Amino acid sequence: MQVGTESKQFVWERSEYQSWLAQYERDGFVVIENVLSDAELALVKSELQPYLDQNVTGRNNFEGVRSNRIYATLNKSVAVAELCQHPLALKFAEAELGASCLLSACLAINLLPGESVQPWHYDTGHLEIPRPRAAYGVSTFWALDETTDINGATEVIPGSHLWGTEVPAGALDDDHFAAHHLEHEDEVDCAEGAIKVTMAAGSLMIAKGTLWHRGGANESDAPRLILTPQYCPGWSRQLENMMAAVSRSKVAALPDRVQQLIGYSIHPPFMGYVDGVHPARVLSDK
Repeated sequence: MQVGTESKQFVWERSEYQSWLAQYERDGFVVIENVLSDAELALVKSELQPYLDQNVTGRNNFEGVRSNRIYATLNKSVAVAELCQHPLALKFAEAELGASCLLSACLAINLLPGESVQPWHYDTGHLEIPRPRAAYGVSTFWALDETTDINGATEVIPGSHLWGTEVPAGALDDDHFAAHHLEHEDEVDCAEGAIKVTMAAGSLMIAKGTLWHRGGANESDAPRLILTPQYCPGWSRQLENMMAAVSRSKVAALPDRVQQLIGYSIHPPFMGYVDGVHPARVLSDK
């Protein structure tokens, strides 16, 4: 079974999309409820479960020393590939970044009980381009579990995608890459105007790459799992080196659009070629 095909097919009206787009432009993010069916959720979670069972936790406060992070998910789950090319996610990504957009990162984040808040950050903070500026990125957040006020729902500052040099208290800095657990000090105080984005399992949040946000604290007795494919322009270097992270044999079996998102594609006029030809040619050599 493929996600979004033999299971529930999520469709939307033009008026719905225009409403979502208006909120996305105004607030920097939008939540679309119940995009995935129970069957689709079960498939994705079952393919990720062997890696969650390894219980590898984060190395610092940004990754979360009481969190599991699964990187290179496209090398580990076919169902994840279907979410990366989900038509609703791609509609926003392509509108923001162009048809040649790439997948910059794609990881699962499992907050374990007792995890503290992340530092505030925005997902294109690695681009040293002064703000205010274009987003240069779109992040999607698939709720594989319900996200609640107490289990670590993502916190956002609506409208902060438009900020210039403003920085919230508790923002990401070098100290957050230390391997220790944050106690409930200043870092857990919400920035002015911040909200917790609670979502039913199967829902989708789409955010601009300039939106200030953070993972919440998990004060419940159960883990909270999300998947976050993140997109960048075709001219930008990806955060995760996708062409190295996903073996060529596995890429060859993925849908064409996912191959393109990984990097087997051309950003006009010819950025991304291999030995003078389209990079997809190397897949046919396998």
